[in-house]
Amino acid sequence: MAKIATVLTNMFEDSEYTEPAKAFKDAGHEVVTIEKEAGNVVKGMKKDTPVTVDKGIDDVKPDDFDALFIPGGFSPDQLRADDRFVKFVKAFMDADKPVFAICHGPQLLITAKALEGRDATGFKSIRVDMEYAGTKFHDKEVVVCQNQLVTSRQPEDIPAFNREALKLLEA
Repeated sequence: MAKIATVLTNMFEDSEYTEPAKAFKDAGHEVVTIEKEAGNVVKGMKKDTPVTVDKGIDDVKPDDFDALFIPGGFSPDQLRADDRFVKFVKAFMDADKPVFAICHGPQLLITAKALEGRDATGFKSIRVDMEYAGTKFHDKEVVVCQNQLVTSRQPEDIPAFNREALKLLEA
């Protein structure tokens, strides 16, 4: 079973973390939350989903994990201002490890300069940013690129996002 690095901070979209994380755990995968420091409690945009962070970014290496999960909301925009998270995310893309990004999650991939030439989707407000980053943008509920990258647009797409992410983890 896979060990999935999950990068998030305050103001993540609650359902875009909780529903995929539950699907991954229910399938037997390990979900490890990563923020600036282990033990921090981060909260979703609705403030009803506190998450106690498992690991600090300085305490992990991409080699420790099999896959990466980037929930949406305002979290990815905040994390991309920190070079440690950008390098961490880029390492997964460069190593062709599975990466799952939903809604605003691709913002972190844009900053990592990891979307050029890739097929992907994201929330409609970041479409132009993704296109400027060289992404072949598709307005679809889920896009799987090169058997590595799974992206979706919004909470309504979570069932398709989970289905394709789990398929990739089984491969």
